[in-house]
Amino acid sequence: MTATTPSTARARARATALLPRLALVLAALLAALFAGAAPATAHAALTASDPTDGAVVATAPAQVTLSFSEQVAMGDDSIRVLDPQGRRVDTGELRDMCSGSVIRYGTALHPGLPNGTYTVAWQAVSADSHPISGAFTFSVGAPSATAVSLPTAQAGGGPVGIAYGIARYAAYAGFVVLVGGAAFILLCWRRGVAERSLQKLVLRAWVTLTAATLAMLVLRSPYTGSGTFSDVFDLAGLKAVLETKTGASLVSRLLLLGAAALFIAVLFGAYARRRQDSASPSTGAQQAPDTADTADTSDTAQARNAKDTRDLGFGLAIGGSVVAGGIAATWALAEHASTGIQPGIAMPVDILHLLAAATWLGGLTALLVALHKVPGIEREAVRLFSKVAFVSVLVLAVTGIYQSWRQLGSWSAFTGTGYGQLLLVKIALVAVLVAVAGLSRKWTARLADTPAEERTGTAEGRDVSRETHSGVSRETEPATAPVGLAAHVSRETAPTTDSVSRDVSRETESADDPADPRRAAQLARQRAARENARAKQVRDADPGRSGLRRSVLAEAGVAVVLLAVTTVLTSTEPGRAAQQETGRGSTATAVPDRAVKITLPFDTGGPNGKGTVRLELDPGRVGANTLHLWADAPDGQPLDLPEVKVAFTLPAKDIGPLPLLPDRASPGHWSATGVQLPLAGDWRIDVTVRTSDIDQTTVQKNVKIG
Repeated sequence: MTATTPSTARARARATALLPRLALVLAALLAALFAGAAPATAHAALTASDPTDGAVVATAPAQVTLSFSEQVAMGDDSIRVLDPQGRRVDTGELRDMCSGSVIRYGTALHPGLPNGTYTVAWQAVSADSHPISGAFTFSVGAPSATAVSLPTAQAGGGPVGIAYGIARYAAYAGFVVLVGGAAFILLCWRRGVAERSLQKLVLRAWVTLTAATLAMLVLRSPYTGSGTFSDVFDLAGLKAVLETKTGASLVSRLLLLGAAALFIAVLFGAYARRRQDSASPSTGAQQAPDTADTADTSDTAQARNAKDTRDLGFGLAIGGSVVAGGIAATWALAEHASTGIQPGIAMPVDILHLLAAATWLGGLTALLVALHKVPGIEREAVRLFSKVAFVSVLVLAVTGIYQSWRQLGSWSAFTGTGYGQLLLVKIALVAVLVAVAGLSRKWTARLADTPAEERTGTAEGRDVSRETHSGVSRETEPATAPVGLAAHVSRETAPTTDSVSRDVSRETESADDPADPRRAAQLARQRAARENARAKQVRDADPGRSGLRRSVLAEAGVAVVLLAVTTVLTSTEPGRAAQQETGRGSTATAVPDRAVKITLPFDTGGPNGKGTVRLELDPGRVGANTLHLWADAPDGQPLDLPEVKVAFTLPAKDIGPLPLLPDRASPGHWSATGVQLPLAGDWRIDVTVRTSDIDQTTVQKNVKIG
């Protein structure tokens, strides 16, 4: 059984201050990044409203409606309409007017509203969990002065938004280290289950993830609502959050973290003890007479214990995979993967992407801690992690390609959108990270090629013999050699076992002298400094190990930059949505403040079946429009048709056909008001004309609506 002396424990605890300093630098970097980041751009956007922004209507509308590009969550208080004095004039009841792919909500207004300018303020939560908000005005009769100021703050911004963002990404970091650290132990280095440094790493990751999830749960209501910290104590708001998809995901994550706590307890408790018991001979067998029956009994017990240990390890691997997959699913089911195109494929792909990233980057963190804190880590553990990391990178590449296609939609979005440009930077960083990982694989191969005689000698093992001298316990502990260490540590630089034992004995006797506590403290500090220097000497003596440690540090540095770019990427509007917004903007500029006018010739094939229809759509924008249609005979005279029908279709969004039956205003003239076009894009207008009971035809033309 491996024993650890107090002096060795102190040496390991004080071996290096590099990792804590690195952690502080990373924390400062991420805090600065989150503090300066803008609120995340959500996928959903307001595409139309009735009345439109800035519209002047003759009579007060009965309701106000809002149309969105994707599904949103709204409550009874999500749409507020204020009169010029700031009083609410809406009924406070939300109307769900969604139909098919058209996402529209509204609220009724009180009847008899006087003339003046009214303000509409709205707030919603998009399907990918990001809050969105906005405001606009319309006027009845004529514009007037208003005491209402349009809000300038974005939903999800301010101090609450910064705190929520920090908690969100702390949850990601905790998940990565928790899953990656446990995977490193079970897949690569099972002896590391007894190492205190790795135990602390995994436990702190669990605490970080749990605390971040709780913070997100209590901050969710002010994050999507008022934006003030005082609302964290609003129980009604918390209840409303629990009824949402995001709230259910956070609660599910907390429940799964309870299962993860049980997993950690078994991993570092029962499994660690079984590993130690199976690795050491039975005490009873050592004390028993050296007989064949005793030896057989001891061998049988050890074999049974080893089998039980393997079974427990297998069960932990399966159970841990299920719990890790469940925690990853709490992100996939509530955020970007759950909305947009192909959510049924995107969510499993997102789970695999998260698990692969956690296994690679979290395992890299565990390896870095082991290389700095555990001088005796075996070369086989490093080789196994190299293989696991290679598989993780392959999974990341495949899932990342799919996610890139889903968010970009076209090759031009790589260079034509901010999202695509950031994605190119991320791809370049991943390439650098893989190159550095290749260097680490070379150092790993050198460790594997170390001759056997360099791994043996007086520095092999960690046997501790305890001797009693004058009532004081004295320890002799040959240093455990890391891979290839013995050939690199000379006898001149490494103190002998006997000299160390004498030093420890003398210092222990002096330290135990109550008459000289200052001298005892001084000797303790000297002993700690010498042990720290000796541990560093042992750690740095192997050039292969030093090279591997430097390359792993370089990987960690690139991973930090990669995490920062990914953080910004998650707060950037996807290329597919950005190109759609660009297309809507260019269409609006092409025909500013001008009605859409088209002319369509037709021929029904019957008597007097030829003619022309002229259609005018004013203002030709998203939202409410007025339609006028005239039918002319070949000689230019008005043609009074028995029936005229119009339909609007937006094939790109699978909207329509939206039928319209205009009213006859005069011979050869039909009109309709309040023609709603919910989205911008290339709309197809179908006009069906009937010239007799049996003769009719449909003509069509595509127009751009901004």
